Amino acid sequence: METLQFNITINASKEVIWEILWNDETYKKWTGVFCEGSSVKTSWNEGDKIYFLSPNGEGMNSIIEVKIPYEYIAFKHIGELKNFEEIPINDAVKEWSGAMETYRLIPKENSIDLEVKIDVIEKYVDYFKESFPKGLEVVKQLSEEK
Repeated sequence: METLQFNITINASKEVIWEILWNDETYKKWTGVFCEGSSVKTSWNEGDKIYFLSPNGEGMNSIIEVKIPYEYIAFKHIGELKNFEEIPINDAVKEWSGAMETYRLIPKENSIDLEVKIDVIEKYVDYFKESFPKGLEVVKQLSEEK
């Protein structure tokens, strides 16, 4: 597994950026670069489950491992979802189960740096290297418009 890191500087407050990242409506906009119609289902509490879903009910189930509002959030990916339900972990899932995905907002003098780290298995490295910067550009645009 490889850890990829992405950074983008955004001219908005950390509160605005946080809201853009995790508000249902705007989450769908910036994650649409990965899968059109993506959504998330969670209570947003540290330690709780989070479901990252495609419109047809496929996706990942994860845990919100750490949450410091407006600063940092860490997701630990556990397994897959099919038809909106968790499925048993198989050998393919064991390859990436436990992978982390983190978002950190780092204040600068007149802006915020958004740093994302994501653990990725080899077959998805190129996909995320291409798509994640596009998603972060949408976060930047939406945040700076607000």
